[in-house]
Amino acid sequence: MTKKTNVDFKNTEIAFKHLSTSELLKAWTLFRAINIRPLVSVGPPIISWALKARLPVKCLLRTTVFRHFCGGETLEECGKTMDQLHKGGVYSILDYGVEGEKTEAGFDAARDEVLRVVEATKANPLVPFCVFKLTALARFELLETVSKDGADGLDSDLAAEWARVKSRVEGICHAAVSAGKLVMIDAEETWIQKAIDQLSLSVMRKHNTQSAKIYTTIQMYRKDGLANVEALLNLGRKEKWHPGIKLVRGAYMEKERARAKDKGYQSPIHDSKEATDKAYDSALKLILAKESGASLCAGTHNFESTAFVTSLMETHKIAKNSSTVWFAQLLGMSDDLTFNAANAGYNAAKYVPYGPIAAVLPYLFRRAEENTSIAGQSSRELSLIERELLRRKSI
Repeated sequence: MTKKTNVDFKNTEIAFKHLSTSELLKAWTLFRAINIRPLVSVGPPIISWALKARLPVKCLLRTTVFRHFCGGETLEECGKTMDQLHKGGVYSILDYGVEGEKTEAGFDAARDEVLRVVEATKANPLVPFCVFKLTALARFELLETVSKDGADGLDSDLAAEWARVKSRVEGICHAAVSAGKLVMIDAEETWIQKAIDQLSLSVMRKHNTQSAKIYTTIQMYRKDGLANVEALLNLGRKEKWHPGIKLVRGAYMEKERARAKDKGYQSPIHDSKEATDKAYDSALKLILAKESGASLCAGTHNFESTAFVTSLMETHKIAKNSSTVWFAQLLGMSDDLTFNAANAGYNAAKYVPYGPIAAVLPYLFRRAEENTSIAGQSSRELSLIERELLRRKSI
């Protein structure tokens, strides 16, 4: 059943006003390629091999998938993208796309880059959030150990390493809040998520006493997603602080199911898209209820859920530009949702990843996988682009 909304999300003129016809044609070609599942399956390992072999593929990546989904290789290169978004009333969330670092020097460098974003944008209201992944600041294996066994039983070396991770997180949050920025901590794989949640909770308790400054991320494709939302809201009410929740469906579905099958445990992911959709919209009701005390960032490419947020806001008399509700989509996807929401007066933002091409490949590969694994996503993007090209009489 289609959710009631007061926004015309089908207006492709508004959705793609920021793109020239030649840019739209390039996007059309890209999504046609992404729509070919075998190509997406074999492409990432071939590209990774080519980069390791130092074959000249960077130029191809830079002018195709990287240009579409990323703001640039450096913070400075993101300026043009931010200006484009600003013309459509859309905010930018600059996301240093490096993850899976292995060394303490690498973790410190990733922290310093997030701090550089905070410093560079502290006077810029068009960049309301900073964001980071824990796998950019901590070893995956350490997060896995803490998630499995807790932090109290770590030996002295691991305890010291964990203390450094906490210091990086706390340093970013302190600097961001002091600069008037909100902070989003991304969710990752289920088997490292407990450690991430532990750190997210500690900084929310510290900084969210008056309003939500720190946002944790809850993945609703998880079978326990709705219970996690309820538990966080209850804890916030009990302890008198305001949860910040970025609500997403999730980006590791294939990986999660494959690991569960390989290791012989029940998949933590809902068995159907319908179950995920139901859980997502049920969580929206809880978060946007007057008594929740929470702030929401609806990180979704789903029209039904986006429309449902606008409907719930109208029901609960939440102002369109309320600081407690944000919409966010990834750069290069679902421009119909982002730009039409912004045009209607809602707080709408794009995640703008940036970083060296080789370093952001995991992110780019997930975008390709996401567009093929989510039913109809690539076809939907294609149909929207084709509709606008027809409106411009360009095809």
